[in-house]
Amino acid sequence: MKISVIIAFYKNLPFLDLILAGLKRQTYGNFEVIIAEDDDAPATREYIAKNAARLPFPLKHVSQKDDGFRKNRILNAAIRASEGEFITFLDGDCIPHSRWLKEYARAAHEDSAFFGRRVMVSQRLTKKLLATGDKNLLSFYSHVQHGSERKEDGIYLPFFRKASKNNGIWGCNWGILKKHLIEVNGYDEDYVSAGVGEDVDIEWRLLAKGIKLQSMKHRAIVYHLYHAAHYSTADLEDNYAMVKAKQAAGKIYCLHGLDQHS
Repeated sequence: MKISVIIAFYKNLPFLDLILAGLKRQTYGNFEVIIAEDDDAPATREYIAKNAARLPFPLKHVSQKDDGFRKNRILNAAIRASEGEFITFLDGDCIPHSRWLKEYARAAHEDSAFFGRRVMVSQRLTKKLLATGDKNLLSFYSHVQHGSERKEDGIYLPFFRKASKNNGIWGCNWGILKKHLIEVNGYDEDYVSAGVGEDVDIEWRLLAKGIKLQSMKHRAIVYHLYHAAHYSTADLEDNYAMVKAKQAAGKIYCLHGLDQHS
């Protein structure tokens, strides 16, 4: 089964370098990577032109004019550009564990969406990773030593199946068959600020469609690199109000979504 890995990206090339290095280490080989850039920066195109041939997987790039937060729009464009039967999503600040794709491939089946969790890498450890690129810095011991948070979520347990108490999709680490995204028209592009639209909204629509959620905790692991928060409390409140209104209206197939991209 071919997997398409979609990376939501905005401006941070040093982080992207670490993410692609993590994807180079994957133990599952049948995949492509699509950089979904909510911008159209010359530096990104130059980076891809310089590095694509060195990677052991196909690398695609979709972009759009930087005109405010339009993450959902570029994610839909990336879904349209994808060739994989199964799609996984990464944010541009999350390094995947070496068995990340293997676990999604092993779990993948119809009528389900799969979600993993993340280790919150400390500021000190993030600086070291950026300076050295040393993958050994992602070890559990290193996270303990450097004060990372949620480090227990980084313990790889391939046979772990206990349901997670924190059930729910996080946009930075989840996967689903492409056909199920098409059934709900992908991401809702009405959300134009960070939070809710890229996870809470698509989750409720998938559930309403009959898709079950399956936890990949301790199996599909990513490492979230430290950076300043980009969320606005007011924007989050507006987005939660929007999702409640859409739920009340029963709009499972969003009006402005995947079908707007040819």
